[in-house]
Amino acid sequence: MEIREILPWDESYFYGMVKKFYDSPAVDHKIPNYHAERTFKLLMSGTPYARCFIAADKDNIPKGYCLCSITWSNEAGGICVWIDELMVDETVRGQGIGQMLIATVGETYPNAARFRLEVTSENIRAAKLYKGLGFNELHYNQMVLEQPQP
Repeated sequence: MEIREILPWDESYFYGMVKKFYDSPAVDHKIPNYHAERTFKLLMSGTPYARCFIAADKDNIPKGYCLCSITWSNEAGGICVWIDELMVDETVRGQGIGQMLIATVGETYPNAARFRLEVTSENIRAAKLYKGLGFNELHYNQMVLEQPQP
Protein backbone atom coordinates (compact mmCIF):
# COMPACT_ATOMS: atom_id res chain seq x y z
CA MET A 1 0.00 0.00 0.00
CA GLU A 2 1.28 3.43 -0.93
CA ILE A 3 0.21 6.66 0.76
CA ARG A 4 0.15 9.68 -1.54
CA GLU A 5 -1.45 13.09 -1.91
CA ILE A 6 -4.90 13.23 -3.45
CA LEU A 7 -4.79 13.74 -7.22
CA PRO A 8 -7.34 15.13 -9.70
CA TRP A 9 -8.35 11.64 -10.89
CA ASP A 10 -9.31 10.71 -7.30
CA GLU A 11 -12.32 13.03 -7.45
CA SER A 12 -15.09 10.41 -7.84
CA TYR A 13 -13.44 8.13 -5.28
CA PHE A 14 -13.23 11.04 -2.81
CA TYR A 15 -16.91 11.90 -3.26
CA GLY A 16 -17.96 8.28 -2.80
CA MET A 17 -15.86 7.78 0.33
CA VAL A 18 -17.01 11.06 1.88
CA LYS A 19 -20.60 9.92 1.37
CA LYS A 20 -19.82 6.57 3.03
CA PHE A 21 -18.03 8.36 5.86
CA TYR A 22 -20.99 10.64 6.58
CA ASP A 23 -23.40 7.71 6.36
CA SER A 24 -21.37 5.78 8.96
CA PRO A 25 -21.35 5.75 12.78
CA ALA A 26 -18.11 7.76 12.60
CA VAL A 27 -20.13 10.99 12.47
CA ASP A 28 -23.26 12.40 14.04
CA HIS A 29 -24.79 14.01 10.95
CA LYS A 30 -24.79 14.03 7.16
CA ILE A 31 -23.46 16.80 4.95
CA PRO A 32 -24.70 18.06 1.58
CA ASN A 33 -22.78 16.81 -1.48
CA TYR A 34 -21.58 20.28 -2.34
CA HIS A 35 -19.42 20.34 0.80
CA ALA A 36 -17.28 17.53 -0.63
CA GLU A 37 -17.19 19.31 -3.99
CA ARG A 38 -15.96 22.52 -2.36
CA THR A 39 -13.40 20.60 -0.33
CA PHE A 40 -12.05 18.78 -3.39
CA LYS A 41 -11.76 22.07 -5.27
CA LEU A 42 -9.89 23.59 -2.31
CA LEU A 43 -7.54 20.58 -2.13
CA MET A 44 -6.75 20.94 -5.84
CA SER A 45 -5.95 24.65 -5.35
CA GLY A 46 -2.88 23.87 -3.24
CA THR A 47 -4.24 25.50 -0.07
CA PRO A 48 -1.98 25.34 3.01
CA TYR A 49 -5.03 24.80 5.23
CA ALA A 50 -6.10 21.34 4.11
CA ARG A 51 -4.42 18.14 2.90
CA CYS A 52 -5.78 14.82 1.84
CA PHE A 53 -3.79 11.61 1.74
CA ILE A 54 -4.88 8.57 -0.25
CA ALA A 55 -3.94 4.96 0.50
CA ALA A 56 -3.61 3.22 -2.87
CA ASP A 57 -2.88 -0.42 -3.68
CA LYS A 58 -0.17 -1.64 -6.06
CA ASP A 59 -2.45 -0.88 -9.01
CA ASN A 60 -2.90 2.70 -7.71
CA ILE A 61 -6.54 1.99 -6.79
CA PRO A 62 -7.57 4.07 -3.74
CA LYS A 63 -8.47 2.09 -0.62
CA GLY A 64 -8.71 4.84 1.98
CA TYR A 65 -8.29 8.53 2.65
CA CYS A 66 -7.36 10.93 5.42
CA LEU A 67 -8.49 14.55 5.24
CA CYS A 68 -6.58 17.00 7.44
CA SER A 69 -7.19 20.61 8.41
CA ILE A 70 -4.18 22.68 9.43
CA THR A 71 -4.60 25.40 12.06
CA TRP A 72 -2.67 27.29 14.68
CA SER A 73 -3.49 26.50 18.31
CA ASN A 74 -2.58 28.85 21.12
CA GLU A 75 -3.54 26.10 23.58
CA ALA A 76 -1.10 23.66 21.96
CA GLY A 77 1.50 26.35 21.32
CA GLY A 78 1.84 25.77 17.60
CA ILE A 79 0.48 24.09 14.50
CA CYS A 80 -2.47 21.78 15.13
CA VAL A 81 -3.25 19.14 12.54
CA TRP A 82 -6.88 18.06 12.69
CA ILE A 83 -7.41 14.60 11.31
CA ASP A 84 -10.84 15.62 10.14
CA GLU A 85 -11.85 12.46 8.27
CA LEU A 86 -10.26 9.02 8.09
CA MET A 87 -11.95 6.26 6.13
CA VAL A 88 -10.69 2.91 4.87
CA ASP A 89 -12.62 0.67 2.48
CA GLU A 90 -14.45 -2.09 4.36
CA THR A 91 -12.76 -4.79 2.27
CA VAL A 92 -9.27 -3.88 3.53
CA ARG A 93 -9.90 -2.81 7.13
CA GLY A 94 -7.71 -4.39 9.76
CA GLN A 95 -4.63 -4.33 7.52
CA GLY A 96 -2.95 -1.32 9.14
CA ILE A 97 -4.01 1.21 6.49
CA GLY A 98 -5.46 3.64 9.05
CA GLN A 99 -2.19 3.47 10.97
CA MET A 100 -0.25 4.11 7.77
CA LEU A 101 -2.37 7.15 6.95
CA ILE A 102 -1.92 8.61 10.44
CA ALA A 103 1.84 7.88 10.33
CA THR A 104 2.05 9.76 7.02
CA VAL A 105 0.30 12.75 8.58
CA GLY A 106 2.84 12.71 11.41
CA GLU A 107 5.77 12.44 8.99
CA THR A 108 4.36 15.27 6.87
CA TYR A 109 4.02 17.57 9.91
CA PRO A 110 6.96 16.60 12.17
CA ASN A 111 6.93 19.99 13.89
CA ALA A 112 3.20 20.07 14.68
CA ALA A 113 2.49 20.79 18.32
CA ARG A 114 -0.67 18.68 18.32
CA PHE A 115 -2.59 16.17 16.26
CA ARG A 116 -6.28 16.17 17.00
CA LEU A 117 -9.29 14.15 15.91
CA GLU A 118 -12.85 13.37 16.91
CA VAL A 119 -14.42 9.99 17.44
CA THR A 120 -18.04 9.17 18.21
CA SER A 121 -18.80 6.89 21.16
CA GLU A 122 -20.27 4.35 18.70
CA ASN A 123 -17.00 4.10 16.77
CA ILE A 124 -15.27 1.79 19.25
CA ARG A 125 -12.89 0.24 16.71
CA ALA A 126 -11.54 3.65 15.66
CA ALA A 127 -11.20 4.82 19.28
CA LYS A 128 -9.15 1.70 20.06
CA LEU A 129 -6.87 2.42 17.09
CA TYR A 130 -6.37 6.04 18.11
CA LYS A 131 -5.65 5.18 21.75
CA GLY A 132 -3.16 2.56 20.57
CA LEU A 133 -1.39 5.25 18.56
CA GLY A 134 -1.06 7.47 21.64
CA PHE A 135 -4.07 9.78 21.31
CA ASN A 136 -5.65 10.84 24.61
CA GLU A 137 -9.16 12.04 25.32
CA LEU A 138 -9.88 15.71 25.79
CA HIS A 139 -12.78 16.37 28.10
CA TYR A 140 -14.38 19.18 26.14
CA ASN A 141 -17.95 19.44 25.02
CA GLN A 142 -17.86 20.65 21.46
CA MET A 143 -20.32 23.25 20.28
CA VAL A 144 -20.89 24.56 16.77
CA LEU A 145 -22.63 27.47 15.14
CA GLU A 146 -23.41 26.55 11.55
CA GLN A 147 -23.37 29.36 9.00
CA PRO A 148 -25.09 29.15 5.59
CA GLN A 149 -22.58 28.53 2.80
CA PRO A 150 -22.83 29.84 -0.75
